[in-house]
This record gives sequence, C-alpha cells and structure tokens, in this order.
Amino acid sequence: MLSKEDVMEILEAYDLTQSYRSAALLCGVDHHTVRRYVAARIAGLDPTSTFARPTISDPFADKIAEWVQRSGGAVRADVVHRKLLAMGFEGSERTTRRVVANLKAAHERSMHRIYKPWITEPGMWLQFDYGDGPRVQDRPTTLFCAWLAWSRYRVIIALHDRTLNSVFGALDRSFRLLGGVPTYLLTDNERTVTTRHVAGLAVRNREMLGLAHYYGVAIHTCVVADPESKGGSESSVKLAKADVLPRPDNLVAEYSSFAELEQACEQASERFNSRVHRETNERPRDRLGREREHLHALPQHPYSVAIGQTRSVSWSSLVSFEGARYSVPYQLCEEVVYVRREGDDVVITALKDEGPRVVARHRATTKGQITVVDDHYPDRPSGPERAPKATNALETEFLALGEGATRYLSEMAATGVRHLNQRLEEAVALSRRCERELLDEALGLCALEGRFAPGDLLSVLETRRPRRRVGESHSLQPGTGGWARLGGEQ
Repeated sequence: MLSKEDVMEILEAYDLTQSYRSAALLCGVDHHTVRRYVAARIAGLDPTSTFARPTISDPFADKIAEWVQRSGGAVRADVVHRKLLAMGFEGSERTTRRVVANLKAAHERSMHRIYKPWITEPGMWLQFDYGDGPRVQDRPTTLFCAWLAWSRYRVIIALHDRTLNSVFGALDRSFRLLGGVPTYLLTDNERTVTTRHVAGLAVRNREMLGLAHYYGVAIHTCVVADPESKGGSESSVKLAKADVLPRPDNLVAEYSSFAELEQACEQASERFNSRVHRETNERPRDRLGREREHLHALPQHPYSVAIGQTRSVSWSSLVSFEGARYSVPYQLCEEVVYVRREGDDVVITALKDEGPRVVARHRATTKGQITVVDDHYPDRPSGPERAPKATNALETEFLALGEGATRYLSEMAATGVRHLNQRLEEAVALSRRCERELLDEALGLCALEGRFAPGDLLSVLETRRPRRRVGESHSLQPGTGGWARLGGEQ
C-alpha cells in the first residue's frame, strides 16, 4: 500500500502529463494504479483509502455470521466449511477459516464487557469473599479475604468453616483491624448473607441483618454468577491462595497446626499492605491511616450473639458448657470467653485486641465429662515428684556433686532409707579424696541399683577407679641372667 505522499506524487504526475502511462513511468508504478487513484479523486473519494473488493464468500457472509452468533462465537471453521459446501460454496477451506476468524473477532468485540471506571470514596466499601484453605490436621479450612476499596487494604483470616458464627467473628475482627466500620459491605450470595432469590431480588439472612444493624453497615451482594462485579475481593482470594496455600511455586510446607496457618495469614496480610500498590503508588497501610477518619465508630464489644455464650475460665483452665467442661489455653484463666456449639464441635472464642479469635475447638462430649488438650497447659513434670532443694550446708555441698547425687538423694528418700544424713556425710567426705565426676557417677549407679547401705558407695567407687598395671620391670618372676654363667669358670 502506497503512502499518502506517494499517492499525491502520482496525482501530480498525472496532472502534469495527462496520461496514465506517462505518470506511471514517472512514479514507477503500474498505469492501472494511476487510473484507480485518478478515478477515486474524480468520484470525490479519498484516494488514500482502501476499497473492499468482492470475494467469493460475500453471498454466504450473512449465514456465517448467523452461525457465529448462534454458537456464541464457538463454532469451528471446519464445521462452517462443510455446511457451506452443501450450500454450493466453491471456495477453499482457507478462505472459510479467514472469514470465520474475522466474524468471530467482530462478535467478541460486540459482546465484550465495557467497564466504567469505579471512583472509590474513603470509608465507603468493604468487599469480602472466601477461598478454600489448606487441610490442617486432616480437616478443611477456609480463607476469609476482605478488601477495603479506597485504601486497597487487605485482610486475610483463617477460619475453620463458613458457618454464620465464623463469618461474624471474621467480620468483627476485620473491623477492628481496620479501626472502624465502612458504610457498605459487598459480598457474594452465600447462605450466610442471602437465603434465596425472589423475582431476581436477594432475600437477606435475618441473622446477618442483625449484625448489620449492630455495626451500622449496609449489606449488598453482587449479581449471581458474576464475580467480576467484586473484582477486588476476588483478587484478594487469588493472592491469598498463591501466598498461603502449600504449593510448589511458593515453597510453603504443610501446616502442622491451625495456629501456624493463622500466623501465615497475618504475615501475608502484612506483606500485601506494606508494599507500594501499582494503582495508587502508595502503601495500603499508609492510605488506611487517612481512610480511618471516614470510617464509622466501632462498638466496644463484638456482636456477642454471633460468637456464643459467655463463660468464665477457672484456674484449672476449664470452662463449663452444657454440663461438660472443656480446656482453654492457660493464659485465659479468670477471663471471660464465648462458647458456642457448631454441629459436633464446641468452639471457644476469646476477645483479643484485634477482635474475637477462636482459641479452642473440641469435639462435644456428654454431661459430666472433661475434655483436655495438653497444649493448653504449661510444660511441667507429669508426676507429683519434686526436685530436691538444699536447706543446709551439708545438703548444699552434697547436691553440688551433680545429677547422680540428686538421683541418689531422691531414691533414698523414696525408699525410706534410715540414717540418710550419714550417707550424705560419707559422700561429702569421699568428694575430698577423689574426683567429683567419678564420685557423681558412682552415686548415680548406687541410685540405679538401690545400694544405700554403709560402705556401698565406697565399694562402687572402687570398681569405677582405673587400676594401675605393673610392668615387667617390677615382676617377681626370676630372670634368665644366671644361665649365662653356666659352662664358665667356676
């Protein structure tokens, strides 16, 4: 195709020569080309524009467009070509493929969704959604992902399930992490939010409306099966899965406990909110500080109906619920927690600075029973024995000999040995005449074998001492030197 400058030169050469062939020789083109541009100028058309030529597929173009439209742009070119051959089409399959490709591209452009830019306002919209989390201790988990639209601040919280109480707790915790409540919540049509649709209208869950009234927030849901209407939360779920789920591309290992998963979610949120966002060119954490001024005030206490009944934790780190007792972490002794029933589980929630958090989950048991988790208690010796502590100078000097001395004293006390102080004095006296390490080893052996009689310690100590070997120079065996004089002078 010639440029506009070349076309003007051709027209100028024709005006000069008034001959198609002469103008063609001057410009180095075919005389038919000169004729075409001159004819276009005479007709009042743009000489530089291109003109569509009739093709062999023009009589069938409307039918091909109908097939593309009816199939939603999915029909194959080979199928179209077979149908065209049956209708008398004489072109090649290559021609059909080219026509189908052009019509498909036109169909896609006509059906493509046009997005109007959403100009967000501070403190207005919070979107949230869910993603399938990893299996922890052979139980499925859920990732709750919230996204504050103006500041692009993301919250990722690990949940055991998607039940109403878990969602309520996650929302309250999100509000407390954000430092306030937005005006609107936007989410999907989960049963926890929408119970059904009537005439295309979403019927809200009354319990969710109770939470909305308590926090002063309006709940909206997106169009059914239209995830693009809440793209911010969808992106949060995608990022959370890519960063938290154990996958080969992120080198994340399996989680041994739910606490590890919670920590990983907190670390992922911190990473997302600490790096500069490509749209705002700011860190979401910094923008959140300015958006907090536009958020509504947060109630001091969470929506307690959602997280359970209040219970006080005893000094045995237990709470009572439905006639049974369940353990909680010992750090919560004498504090108030919330207990609820979820199916076959009993869930215990505590109020932290960042909002409610599940601190224990037990399988429900019958009345009068106790369910205890060892991890809820500090590490202490399992038995009632106490470590010996010195109360006088003799005991102090004896226990200073080492671990063997400690075991020796503990075993003697447990078996009720008489004259115990005499055994201690004996050991202390031996410590001044032999190595302490050797004596401590002998005390440990005596404790192991139960030898606490007078003289037993000395006897064991003698067996542990290294024996001195006497060389041949100190042997009492007579030598053979006298034999050398035999046969000599007498």
